[in-house]
Amino acid sequence: MKNTKMLKKNYEFKEVLASGKCFSGKNIIAFIKKNGQHNQNFLGLAISTKICKAVGRNRLKRLIRESYFLNEKDIMLGYSIIILWNKRADYKKANFWEINKDMYDILNKSKLLLK
Repeated sequence: MKNTKMLKKNYEFKEVLASGKCFSGKNIIAFIKKNGQHNQNFLGLAISTKICKAVGRNRLKRLIRESYFLNEKDIMLGYSIIILWNKRADYKKANFWEINKDMYDILNKSKLLLK
């Protein structure tokens, strides 16, 4: 993740969740907001403890992070992106290809893709 830094602070998440635009897919929901820095993006991942236990949450975060990494070269810079897991989606049936398709569709809807 060359041009992407992770969001870690609670106030950073709250700012994007409060004033960012929401885009949803089958498995993931993304909140996107301009961050004012034109040379990098910020990525935040949040999966509720009610969805599954730690092993499942870490697996979902790995899959989402990998999907973002593969699409990173095609994403415009200067945005903060928070990705949440849709609580209605079954985490046990989640696979990389579905998450990657959701990620691509959300980025396409939000017009962040360069292609």
